[in-house]
Formats: sequence, C-alpha cells, structure tokens
Amino acid sequence: MNKRRQIIVALGAGLLTVARGALAQQTRKVPQIGYVGNSTLALESELVEGFRLGLRERGYVEGKTVLVHYRWAEGKIDALPALVAELIALKVDVLVTSGTPAALAAKKATATLPIVMAAVGDAVGTGIVPSLARPGGNITGLSTLYNQLEGKRIQILHELVPRMKRIALLTNPANPFTTLILKSTRAATDALGLAAQVFEVSAVDEFERAFAAIVKARPDAMAVLADRPFLVSNRTRIVQFAARNRLPAIYPFSEFVEEGGLIFYGPNFADMFRRSATYVDKILKGAKPADLPLEQPTKFELVINRKAARALGLTIPQSLLISADRVIE
Repeated sequence: MNKRRQIIVALGAGLLTVARGALAQQTRKVPQIGYVGNSTLALESELVEGFRLGLRERGYVEGKTVLVHYRWAEGKIDALPALVAELIALKVDVLVTSGTPAALAAKKATATLPIVMAAVGDAVGTGIVPSLARPGGNITGLSTLYNQLEGKRIQILHELVPRMKRIALLTNPANPFTTLILKSTRAATDALGLAAQVFEVSAVDEFERAFAAIVKARPDAMAVLADRPFLVSNRTRIVQFAARNRLPAIYPFSEFVEEGGLIFYGPNFADMFRRSATYVDKILKGAKPADLPLEQPTKFELVINRKAARALGLTIPQSLLISADRVIE
C-alpha cells in the first residue's frame, strides 16, 4: 500500500469514527423524569424551582440533557393514580412524587420503576418503606417525619397564645398520613392540658360546614395539620376564615403564611425538593433505590406574619421573634 493510499484509508477510518461518535451522540437516550405535583405549577412554583435547582447543580439542563414531564393533581387525591399511570406509560426513567398520597399511588402502580419521594410525611409509619436505612424495593427519597414535629408546633402556638385552653384541629381524613399526625398532635395537646377538637374536611363543599362547626365550638386557636394535596390548595379560604373569625392559627406549610396566615413551623420544603434531585441523579447513573437510605429534613423554618399578629391583637414574644427565620411585615 503506497503512502497516498495509506493516508486516504486513515482519513476514511477517522471520518468513520467521527461519524459513529456523532450518531451515538444523536441516538443516546435523554433521561426522562416524571413529576407528580399535588396542586398546580402556580401554587407549587417554589417547590418546582427547588427541584430544578437541584438538577442544575448536578449538571442537568432541563429540555436538553434531561426531560421532565409534569402532571398536576390540582388538590384532588383521587386524580393521582391516573396521573401516575400516564407517566409510567411515557416510560420515564424515574418518578418523583410529593406527599404521602402520591407516594402510595406510585407504590401501588409499579414495583419496578424507580420512585423518589421529594417529601412524604412518614414513609415507615404509612407503610411505604420498611425502614429509612433500608428502604428496599423501588422507592427512596426524603421523609419529613412531620408527625414528630407536631409537639413543637403546638408548643409554639401556645407560647404565642398563652391564654389558649381550647384548640381546633383542621384535618383531611382522606390523607393516609392524617391518622399518624393526629395521634402525635393529640399527645402534644394533652401534655399541655388543652381541649382539642377535630374538624374534618376532604372536599371543597365541606369547608362551610367545618367552619361553622369551628365557630360554634369557640376555640382559642387552630392548628391546620399537614396535608399538601388538598388543604394547601385551599389555603386562601382557610387563612381568610381564621382572619375573619380572629382565630390565631399555626400552619404546616409556609405557603399559608405567605397568603396572610399567622405562623408556620416546619421543614424547608424547597430544600427537600432540591435534595431530591440528588437521588434522581444517582438513579440515572445506575444506583438502585433499595440501596439509597431515606433522608430527613436538615433545614427547619419558623416564619411569623407580624401583620396578621397585629390584626389579631397578639403580641409576639421576643423569644419567637429571635428564633424566627423570617418575619413578614
């Protein structure tokens, strides 16, 4: 083979290698994520941005190097199974859920597709995983263990409203997590010698009945128990009811306080959603959910709405103001 021919052959081989590399790049599968939101993008924008931030921190460019398919339950728990089924049908690589109902819907729908819980109340207590350290199966993520925080929330409300003797507990019985969180809340109210009465609401047309019953009971304060799918979606009507009836209330999510509610204490959920992207990244790189222990919140927030306190004629104790992460004027 003469030198000229050798050069031509070498160039041809090089071009073929480049072509094959380009073809492989073009045909390489872009990872796909299914994301199940509880309400709407407008109502959960902070959580979505937290998740997107987590993806960006790990080098993903949404729409280019990763595709995210969003589905929104609009506050309807019974819509979750169909949304999960839609995402499974799209053959996503991993499913991201928020809240206990969505996690349970995903668990029931598939035992093989990796599931990352961005935030769930008590993954062990509700039977989603057998343990935090060894989740097994196809599910992992972050668990708030919110039921263990209820004692602290009731104590904070009592510090803010020291005259409190009777407290209304607003719950959504359709959320499987309610049973656990209600048990720990009652333990906290009993420890403080408070008379607690439960008021249930799981549909929009039940609010007026529940509100009328609360007014009739004449509680000194109210605690809204954790339920992201439904109660957060209806936070405006809940906050307005409390303000209209001059009822001091503590809330399970910061969105209530942003809406004008009095006080919030709990995990920083945006940070939890950001951290959930770490699980997604590991799974897309080959890790198995069964080998990834569940994590708990590392950041907690106390947010106080001073304007709401003034409207209620409440003086915020200096100890709470000092402890607050944020005070809304």
